[in-house]
Amino acid sequence: MGQESDSAPKIVTGEFGYTLEDVPHLSDYISHLPSRECYGTLFYSSLALPFLDLSQPLQDNPAYSAVRQYFVDLGDTVAQKGCDRVAFLVDGYVLVPIDRRAQGYAKGLIFDVLVYFESDDVHACIVTCGGLCPGLNTVIREIVCGLHHMYGVKSVLGIDGGYRGFYSKNTIPLTPNTVNDIHKRGGTVLGTSRGGHDTKKIVDSIQDRGINQVYIIGGDGTQKGAAVIFEEIRRRGLKVAVAGIPKTIDNDIPVIDKSFGFDSAVEEAERAITAAHVEATSIENGIGLVKLMGRYSGFIAMYATLASRDVDCCLIPESPFYLEGPGGLFEYIEKRLKENGHMVIVIAEGAGQELLSDSLRSANQQDASGNKLLQDVGLWISQRIKDHFSKQRKMAINLKYIDPRIYDSSNSK
Repeated sequence: MGQESDSAPKIVTGEFGYTLEDVPHLSDYISHLPSRECYGTLFYSSLALPFLDLSQPLQDNPAYSAVRQYFVDLGDTVAQKGCDRVAFLVDGYVLVPIDRRAQGYAKGLIFDVLVYFESDDVHACIVTCGGLCPGLNTVIREIVCGLHHMYGVKSVLGIDGGYRGFYSKNTIPLTPNTVNDIHKRGGTVLGTSRGGHDTKKIVDSIQDRGINQVYIIGGDGTQKGAAVIFEEIRRRGLKVAVAGIPKTIDNDIPVIDKSFGFDSAVEEAERAITAAHVEATSIENGIGLVKLMGRYSGFIAMYATLASRDVDCCLIPESPFYLEGPGGLFEYIEKRLKENGHMVIVIAEGAGQELLSDSLRSANQQDASGNKLLQDVGLWISQRIKDHFSKQRKMAINLKYIDPRIYDSSNSK
């Protein structure tokens, strides 16, 4: 890699005093660098092995996209209060700060100056809804500190206990001092709940309290509720901004690259896989079966599988599978046990739901957040594997089923 690149940094100077500088890329320093896509990661030809040249299993998931652009509109510029210099990101370029006299000339090209809320008039509130997720308190802290220090907002309230807290509980005043240490704690200092969404009561509370900025932290069900709240606010003609902050360990939200809490979920999942591997290798024909969360996406299962390197088979909703017959899961298990004497299987909770019998499926049941309930595919498939090998009588197996959500290991089967 000693060769020098002929490419030079791409810098464009505008006629009104601003400078566009391209974001550096490895290809700027290594000329004629061949590449190919593999599992969503760029593997260079000199490093990639032939058997790694596979399609991305998650490519058909609506939340997956190979991001090659910036989601910053030309008009999405927000200047800090009282600042004299402004920086922008436009079409993949870093815009070096320009002084205020150039802003008027650059208005049509770079940004529009439009202030909706004076900082002294802002009365914001923050609410957390749905299940717990690593990083919730950090997000709350950053919103409060950002509003206070960057924009001079002094009035921020916390809504206690999710959506129903708007109309059934007291609010919690939030300042940089009160949120200073909350990022070191788990859970959410505001409390949370599922359900409790009463649009009229919520908007009535927002209106009565004089709130004009609402920050809603939650998953897909919560964000659907946020959209309904916004529509009601717009119908009433209120000057209220609603900001939805996606929260899910499943990483199944389109547009964004990664949701907060996902890395922690993968880390915990990897620990469960390690435990399953220890169980499987400690006994003859041992099978470690791990069921991981993810709802209808396989991000946690696939990333934990790639991180652990101990998994023989990873089953995710994006890749349908079958159990019996040539090429089926049972055949592969038998083959792997004969070759290695043990194996580890990871299954995402949304995988194989179509294989469950109608008597086991709860097709129309939903939880309090409006999400479809999933049957325990882990228990179901572990029993199917046991039944298959007991009937065949070709091979005695020892299967250990691990669900990381079951904290008492004695409950694992």
